[in-house]
Amino acid sequence: MFIAIKTENGKNKGKIAFYCKVLGVTRQGFYHYLKTKDLPWKYQALADAMIDICAEDECNDTYGRIRMHQALQLKQPKGLKIPSERTVYRVMEEIGISHRPKRKPNGITKADKEARKSDDLIKRNFRANKPLEKCITDVTEIKTLDGKLYISAIFDCFDLTVLGLAMDTNMKATLCERTLENAYKAYPDIRGSILHSDRGTQYTSKLYRKAIKKYGIQQSMNSAGGRCHDNARCESMW
Repeated sequence: MFIAIKTENGKNKGKIAFYCKVLGVTRQGFYHYLKTKDLPWKYQALADAMIDICAEDECNDTYGRIRMHQALQLKQPKGLKIPSERTVYRVMEEIGISHRPKRKPNGITKADKEARKSDDLIKRNFRANKPLEKCITDVTEIKTLDGKLYISAIFDCFDLTVLGLAMDTNMKATLCERTLENAYKAYPDIRGSILHSDRGTQYTSKLYRKAIKKYGIQQSMNSAGGRCHDNARCESMW
């Protein structure tokens, strides 16, 4: 665009080579720009459809590329072929409706390096052939106007049923112990199940291990030096 302005859309040919060299573009690229700059944008219909989706509800302006792609597939605008998710993202960036979270999420797991760990019995295989065979657990936080709320849950790998749930204003081991207690009260057949977690201090504490033993549950933890992928199915629920 700068070269086009300076050379009157290529009419003044004397300095085209100079400007291209300074700006690091090829002359072929410049002439291609001149040829296509007045053509209609091929993604204009897609951009208009996404703008309409954002205008439907005041909350829709928080849509990222995944939700926008899903919304387009759901609406199926007439005469519009839905492109890939990556293309949707590029168009959203171009028209300025790409949503970015206001905060960078930080992990809340604090591992106790000195505590005894349990073996990884799941090994990222989160499929179960029957209920109460494999379970997963984790803690997440929700920011509220008067502080943070911590939620601990146990999910069944078979169908992601919530077996146990507990909430508190802190994320101490007692929160996870109550989750175990609630799960056992609702599903006594959880005895003998595998319960997988990360290596947070709550799950390596004596209090939690005592509860695990009390309810006859097999404890499983992320592998040594494990990452969030080792408990990916539970992470995805949050």
